[in-house]
Amino acid sequence: MESASSEILIDGAPFFRLYKDGRIKRLSGTENVPPGLDPKTNVESKDVLYSQEIAQSVRIYVPGTVVTSAQKLPLLVYFHGGGFCIESAFSPTYHNYLNALVAEAKIVAVSVNYRRSPEHPLPAAYDDSWTALKWVASHYIGTGPEQWLNHYVDFANVYLSGDSAGANISHHLAVKITNEKLDGMNLVGIILTHPFFWGKEPVGDEVKKPAIRAKMDGIWRLAYPTTSGSDDPWINPIDDQSFGRFLGCKRVLVCVAEKDVMRHRGWYYCEKLKNSKWGGEVEMMEAQGEDHVFHLNKPNCPNAVAMLKKVAEFINQGKA
Repeated sequence: MESASSEILIDGAPFFRLYKDGRIKRLSGTENVPPGLDPKTNVESKDVLYSQEIAQSVRIYVPGTVVTSAQKLPLLVYFHGGGFCIESAFSPTYHNYLNALVAEAKIVAVSVNYRRSPEHPLPAAYDDSWTALKWVASHYIGTGPEQWLNHYVDFANVYLSGDSAGANISHHLAVKITNEKLDGMNLVGIILTHPFFWGKEPVGDEVKKPAIRAKMDGIWRLAYPTTSGSDDPWINPIDDQSFGRFLGCKRVLVCVAEKDVMRHRGWYYCEKLKNSKWGGEVEMMEAQGEDHVFHLNKPNCPNAVAMLKKVAEFINQGKA
């Protein structure tokens, strides 16, 4: 018989394997790259600790033109995806994406690293992301610990964004910011890319196969073992009676992919938001023939380039 240390509880290949003894083996998203000047985009980055207590950092990006301009730039706070279990703010996937986006949009970006499940089950990632956002906001009067944020950021033009699990985090922080105001930070909008939302019952033409729905439920339960299930408001905020009422911004962009199993949730989110008491502006972009987070896996394909330009345009349209 296999020992408990070698028995697989959840085989999430090619992303991870969870063993019965609680160990996780991450099969992707484990590589890190250092910050610095990117010669392709002329974007510079550095890592800064935002919490000594949890030993987590952010990676800050500024375009090469920022040092020669007196004008402060919009800020994008980004939360990486990976099902709350894999990837990091320092992986080449996200480093390359944010270099390209910062260069295209001429913005400052803060990419947040957070503790991951199952070692640190949810709500750890939500708590860490909120801690990071509060740390960023502490720079609004120009006296924070990080000079790039003091000198280069227009805190009247702040956006939250992320892909998959990171999009889920962005939504929840946009709600939290309504109840727990961050002095000096004006959240203009959120950009949700292939958001990780789910629910017990299918919506629209969403997949109905029990095996696929059980797999999605299993991923969520791995991230949040004490969850009430797939209708937990953390994973299914859309069916909450107060949905939209407390969303702390006036602009939303949702990006989905035609072949993504979560595509219908993205459309459902937009429809429900439009019909809620929110009263803001929501935009939708769908990439035909593409799958979940294709833009990270194929950054130079036409659909990925178009999406990058759309995100940059969305941010710059909101400039005060």
